[in-house]
Amino acid sequence: MIKVCKKCLYPYYHPLNLIFDEQGVCSGCVVHQEKNILDWKSRENKLKKILKDYKSNYGNNYDCIVPVSGARDSYFIIHLVKNIYKMNPLLVCYNKQYNTAVGIRNLANLRIKFDCDIFNLTVDPITIKNITRSTLRRFGSLYWHCIAGETVFPVQIAVKLKIPLIIWGVHQGIDQVGMFSHLDEVEMTRKYRKEHDLMGYEAEDLIDDFDHLKEKDLHHFFYPENSHLEQVGVRGIYLNNYLRWDTKKQHEEMIKLYGYETAKQTRTFDYYNDIDSWVYNEIHDYVKFIKYGYSKVLDHACREIRFDRITRREGIELVKNHMFIKPKFLNKFLSWLNITKNSFDYILDEHRNEYIWTRNKSWNWIQKENLILSIEETLTKKDEIKENIKSFYFIQTGKKFSQDDKNKYILIGKGV
Repeated sequence: MIKVCKKCLYPYYHPLNLIFDEQGVCSGCVVHQEKNILDWKSRENKLKKILKDYKSNYGNNYDCIVPVSGARDSYFIIHLVKNIYKMNPLLVCYNKQYNTAVGIRNLANLRIKFDCDIFNLTVDPITIKNITRSTLRRFGSLYWHCIAGETVFPVQIAVKLKIPLIIWGVHQGIDQVGMFSHLDEVEMTRKYRKEHDLMGYEAEDLIDDFDHLKEKDLHHFFYPENSHLEQVGVRGIYLNNYLRWDTKKQHEEMIKLYGYETAKQTRTFDYYNDIDSWVYNEIHDYVKFIKYGYSKVLDHACREIRFDRITRREGIELVKNHMFIKPKFLNKFLSWLNITKNSFDYILDEHRNEYIWTRNKSWNWIQKENLILSIEETLTKKDEIKENIKSFYFIQTGKKFSQDDKNKYILIGKGV
């Protein structure tokens, strides 16, 4: 039987690594409990002190940089930074190129509602396709360029414009697996970015004649030199160290205040996060399942279990209802990347975790041990469904995904 957390649903083989205590509870759940006991008023005061120290005294420069997109917690972060804490932020956006119409509208609405200046970076699509072919082949990732761009472009702008403070939302290592305590107040580091966000590969590591990638193709993803960072004094802070982070609650507040658009997704019940990409919760998520034996819906279920909005039994039902749905936009992605389905499957098979997957007598891939059954064997009476699972809902403001999202590649849109 697969070792599974007794509080949430995470298996022991989470790619960010988990530690289980003597009661069989994972480190992510242990650190999550800090949200219920920390003095968040005191922690917010620490945040206010940091922001005050970086506020431009003469008003002739931006106070900070905030990375944004057409989804996740961008609205909430700008709402706090500009409207609550009265900072003057420069917004920085890396174009992931897997854009949905709703994501483009959200980003346009964000610029209008908050009246902020914004820097956008769109890298040559041909270069992006070459990078994606390389990362897919070498370490089974089709989202490397998105993560690399989103995490380095703000740092590059901070150095160029001499704006030392970058404000990020949530630190994944804290929120998912309890890699750190909120009390550690960890900040952005190049080391964490490479080892966890980028799966151990910096842009320099991708230079390769086989993949037709040269230094000039990857310069947008090069992290600034330490001497340049030190000269400006660049630092990146995470708001979830200072505020009780609850992405569902935050999104629902932003829907009411600013008209943040949401959209139903096929492979998860979360209508709020990553709706700006037709790849992230679709093909990228499918790749995650092939590599690790579980997908994003399990992450979302664990989050909601920790907030006591659903039970573990309700969580596993949500996982079963979504995790095995085939990605809708796979053919669109294969056409975009110009590879065949057979080639795609062959590459993914090369990156399956051998501790999780094996082939049966019919040469079909199966999990050595069934994660769903392992979780169900740990369920107890306290995990029973408290109320009809249909009452656990996310607000849907628009259509599932428009026909344009299914059939049209949108590199840049005007957001109307």
